[in-house]
Amino acid sequence: MKNDRDNKGVGNMGEEVATAFLTARGLRILERNFRCKGGEVDIIARDPGDKSLVFVEVKARRDLSYGVPQLAVNAFKQRQISKAALTWLSKNRLHDQNARFDVIAILLADDGRHKVEHIVNAFDLAY
Repeated sequence: MKNDRDNKGVGNMGEEVATAFLTARGLRILERNFRCKGGEVDIIARDPGDKSLVFVEVKARRDLSYGVPQLAVNAFKQRQISKAALTWLSKNRLHDQNARFDVIAILLADDGRHKVEHIVNAFDLAY
């Protein structure tokens, strides 16, 4: 059970780092951890540059023993995120908005100097 708690802690820390990273780059956070029957989106933000909605999947790791974090965003995960994004768009009546899917991969460091990779437009809508 300890491992579950560790993973949740890593996930929460990753989302905090990602939120700060996006905010520092001018994105406005609209919602975090949106869950529905089909899936979940970690962060939903608005990019003031192109005014698009950004659905962000955050993957954080303490080390590379399971490979780079972004590899965990496989086809199945992309479908889950896509379903959740479509549900969120419906719920908020925002179907006419430009939207994209980003992945933020984070390698957490004990000294607080985390390595953050922001993959813009990481994948297309998958369902």
